[in-house]
Amino acid sequence: MTPHTAKKSKAVSIIDFLRPHWKALTLALLAVAGQAATDLLEPWPLKIVLDYLLQSKQPPGWMSGMIGWIGQDKLAVLNFAVVAVAVIAIVGALSSLLEKYLTTSVGQWVMHDLRRTLYHHIHRLSLAEHDERRTGDLIGRVTSDIDAIQAFITTALLGILTSVLTLLGIVGVMLYLNWRFTLISLSIAPVLFLVVYSFTRRIKKASHDVRKKESELVSIVEEVFSSIRVVKAFA
Repeated sequence: MTPHTAKKSKAVSIIDFLRPHWKALTLALLAVAGQAATDLLEPWPLKIVLDYLLQSKQPPGWMSGMIGWIGQDKLAVLNFAVVAVAVIAIVGALSSLLEKYLTTSVGQWVMHDLRRTLYHHIHRLSLAEHDERRTGDLIGRVTSDIDAIQAFITTALLGILTSVLTLLGIVGVMLYLNWRFTLISLSIAPVLFLVVYSFTRRIKKASHDVRKKESELVSIVEEVFSSIRVVKAFA
């Protein structure tokens, strides 16, 4: 099996564990979209204050209709901006709370299913497999490896999606405001990608080495603790 095929097989296996929780994940995706939208709308009330209150510009027609519910003077514009700040903050907080609750719940269920499946799989291994693998390695896979998968589901999976949606929204707004400055600011993106990619490879290798040392440490500790009664008896 090639490394690419192995990675694809692992991804399919994780998706199989996530599939029963598709409803919760769908709601979490909607919450992520809400978070991204509120992140993009956060500067908007400040723009209202600067453009239409301090500089006395005329607001667009759709905004004039919304502000008209409160009044027509500058105080009405300020009140509208304050209400907008409160609404954006509340929607963002509720979206974040819902996303965290759902992803944490799904992560816990997936962790439970993974540990149960892995536990039964270890019991089905042959004696030769148990001779080749140290006890600490098996314990590390049942505990720390699955904890890493849970952390990926609860923090990284939808967090990456939130960042991507927010970044795309920011780029879209920047292109709308001034496409020339946007292209200039994006010109450094390839350099940043190369720097991040080079560090990512090093971090991945270092993380793999750390996990290997952790499994060796667990093996040593398990062997010491399992034989400590015999050692004390003959000491």
